[in-house]
Amino acid sequence: METFAYVLLFIAVALIVISSWAALWLRGVLVRLHYLSPVTTVASPLIGVSLLLANGWSLTTGLMLLTSFMLAAAGPAIAVAIARVVTQREGITPAESPE
Repeated sequence: METFAYVLLFIAVALIVISSWAALWLRGVLVRLHYLSPVTTVASPLIGVSLLLANGWSLTTGLMLLTSFMLAAAGPAIAVAIARVVTQREGITPAESPE
């Protein structure tokens, strides 16, 4: 089981590194947001499951899982909010609040 935990952790870290390099290489905030989304939605739960497999069930593991899955659930909403602010500041969308 520990080997599978290391495999999941390696996949998550590789995804984080690739997404970060892609975000640094590309220009524009909106494009960078697309490349950083997999970090919150995919890599975070993979790290949480990896820690669960490596450490077993405990209160600490439960808190780590809760944190990683809350990040995965809130990540897309945070990305949309950041994108909306950026487009309003650049004048792409009106600064009015949505109805």
